[in-house]
Amino acid sequence: MELLGWEIGETAHALRRAIDRRASSMGVTRAQWRVLAHLERKPGQRQVELADRLDVEPITLCRIVDRLEEAGLVERRRDPGDRRAWQLYLKAGAEPLLGKLHGMAEELSAEAFAGLSEKDRTMMREALARVRANVDAARDVKASA
Repeated sequence: MELLGWEIGETAHALRRAIDRRASSMGVTRAQWRVLAHLERKPGQRQVELADRLDVEPITLCRIVDRLEEAGLVERRRDPGDRRAWQLYLKAGAEPLLGKLHGMAEELSAEAFAGLSEKDRTMMREALARVRANVDAARDVKASA
C-alpha cells in the first residue's frame, strides 16, 4: 500500500515537471498557469481565497498576480463588499494564452495516458477522487478532535 502512494507522488512530480517545461516555452510558470486556470473557472475570486485554494501564502500570490497584471493577463478590482480586498479577473489578453495552454495540456495528457482505455482512465479518475475524499475526511476528523 505504501508503494502506491509513492507511485502516485512520483507520477504527479513527473507530470508537473513536464508541464513546467512546456509552459515555460510559452513564457508562463506553472504557478502563473494555476492562477489563470482558477480565475478562468471562477472569476472574481478574492486574492486571499485564491491563495488558500492554491495553498500558497497571500504574499506569494500577490507577487504572481503582480507579474500577470504587468503582462496584461489579469486585473484587480476592488471588492464591492470589502474595500480592503481585491477581486481578480482575467483580461481579454489571457484568452489566447489559455487556449494554447489548454491545447498543450491535452497533448501532454494524450502522451501521458497513451495505451490506457477510456474505461481505465475513468476508473483511475474515480479512484483518485475517492483517495482525495478519504484524505479530506481524515483531515476533517483530526481537525475536529
